Amino acid sequence: MKKLLALTLCLFGFALSSQAQTIADHALGLRLGDNDGFGTEISYQHGLGENNRLELDLGWRDSNHYDGFKLTGLYQWVWNIEGGFNWYVGAGAGVGTRSFDDEHDHANDDDFFALLAGDIGIEYNFDFPLLISLDFRPEIGFDDYNDDLGFDIALGLRYQF
Repeated sequence: MKKLLALTLCLFGFALSSQAQTIADHALGLRLGDNDGFGTEISYQHGLGENNRLELDLGWRDSNHYDGFKLTGLYQWVWNIEGGFNWYVGAGAGVGTRSFDDEHDHANDDDFFALLAGDIGIEYNFDFPLLISLDFRPEIGFDDYNDDLGFDIALGLRYQF
């Protein structure tokens, strides 16, 4: 069953990849969402080809209970819908750390974690160098951070160059 699903997704992706569009070589901006306390992320996208790119996101959190950061890298496939509208899917992984404060149940604990992530979204590429996107990113965390499935929905605003 898994092989059939993978084959179907590959064939579907191949069929859609025939609609070539140009994605920016570089895009830098913010990804505004939330998943277990890591809200705002600095986001960088690097075009690898006509339909592929690498996205790196650095999220941070400074709260009353803990401070932390999370670095996520995703490989994405991009397909054109019509005009400036694109949709994309991706997969990747990340690492991060959290430091709890003295008032929390985990006082003076430092927590290092790893995660696997998927990504699916829609974006609009304006005629001027602005890219706006809305994506859904399921994440599976390992270690004490989040050892189950978490969901992240975010709005991205990026300057393309």
